[in-house]
Amino acid sequence: MTDKPPSPDMSPEEFREWGHRFVDWVADYLAHPERYPVLSQVKPGDIRRQLPPAPPLKPEPMEAMLGDLDNIIVPGITHWNHPAFFAYFAVTGSGPGILGELLSAGFNVNGMLWRTSPAFTELEEHVLDWLRQMLGLPPDFKGIVYDTASTSTFHALAAAREAITGYDVSEQGIAGPDAPRLRMYTSSQAHSSVDKAAMAIGLGRRGIVKIPVDREFRMDPVALEAAIKTDLADGWKPFCVSATIGTTSTTSIDPVAEIAEICRRYGLWLHVDAAYAGAAAILPEMRWILEGCENADSFVMNPHKWLFTPVDFSAFYCRRPDVLKRAFSLTPEYLKTAEGDSVTNFMDYGIQLGRRFRSLKFWMVVRYFGVEGLQARIREHIRLGKLFASWVAADSRFEVAAPAPFSVVCFRLKADDAANQKLMDRVNASGKIFISHTRLNDRLTLRFAIGNLRTTEDHVRMAWDLIGEFRGQTPNS
Repeated sequence: MTDKPPSPDMSPEEFREWGHRFVDWVADYLAHPERYPVLSQVKPGDIRRQLPPAPPLKPEPMEAMLGDLDNIIVPGITHWNHPAFFAYFAVTGSGPGILGELLSAGFNVNGMLWRTSPAFTELEEHVLDWLRQMLGLPPDFKGIVYDTASTSTFHALAAAREAITGYDVSEQGIAGPDAPRLRMYTSSQAHSSVDKAAMAIGLGRRGIVKIPVDREFRMDPVALEAAIKTDLADGWKPFCVSATIGTTSTTSIDPVAEIAEICRRYGLWLHVDAAYAGAAAILPEMRWILEGCENADSFVMNPHKWLFTPVDFSAFYCRRPDVLKRAFSLTPEYLKTAEGDSVTNFMDYGIQLGRRFRSLKFWMVVRYFGVEGLQARIREHIRLGKLFASWVAADSRFEVAAPAPFSVVCFRLKADDAANQKLMDRVNASGKIFISHTRLNDRLTLRFAIGNLRTTEDHVRMAWDLIGEFRGQTPNS
């Protein structure tokens, strides 16, 4: 007698039961995140030591998995969804976005072609057009969703390389016959993803020129043009500039309008990285930050940073989608379809073939909050950032280290690096808040980033009080 074959999957009844249990778990988690230390307090290896060395041979009960989630996994989580997470760029996995992720996983579609799920393709096109309107970008900006801004920047640089006049990079390669010595330019404050993208497209770090910044950490257009002229005289082929709206360390705003004019004069591709700060442009009073971006060739912003969409969701726009498609389009016989150019096949616009249904969660976020609701929440975060900066400026033992146009404040003790490091370590070890750091003018500088939906003025006040509690315990304070 043979054994009964196992059920092909969890039954609908069991799925419903455990679906309710896990949704309840997530709802309780989001309702009371303060019960957890923001920064995980475990030591390296603690989690793996509690896990069995080999996979289970027999099925295990869901109850045991839920227990291990509470006892093993949660202690090893740094809680990005915590309202006192003030490190890096604070993010939010909002309720409607989380439900959108659930639906995306349930459908489990692959949006590589229009025909592999028409709703996938057309919803992505549509919500990115909504976002384009919210940001005030021109209608000729075509959008596509990638996972992160690092991936978006890679695609921007690949398109810029493809756009080089008189040389077919996709056919000949970066080191093919008569290949030019390529050079691109970005700010000394630009995100490291620009360097990584340059490495990935074969440019190498020697192909990047880091342009100095002014006292407010903005790219210097005069220095940019001087660098371009020097490279032209030395036989380099300038091809691209990457500007930033909201740099990673300080959230400074490069003078994009001036940079765009330089790019126009020299025939260079202009990419704009607005991954964090671009969201602020949905506010009418902040639309000025994107001045000049209408002349960019490509642009990226991340709704998963400041538009309350669960990680990951990066919105990439290209004003020359034909060039992007030329850089990546490659259609084997088994992917050819009858629709042809009458539809968008997203596989033609990037390195990925498999693509998951990310637009569904953003569609639900925008509809749930509405544009006015999103504006109100970003406006409040900016207010809280200015309030925190005012407290720092009023304390003679601290200094604000950079302009704070958004909701990130760079500050430091008027003391040496060791004192600032010790302050940050003690504050983070408390488990009550989590802040991060950078280096400005070769000095260790603390960063306080507000961006979580659930962060209130009480959380910001608590954080400043905690910093005050520890500041008297640091050397040289």
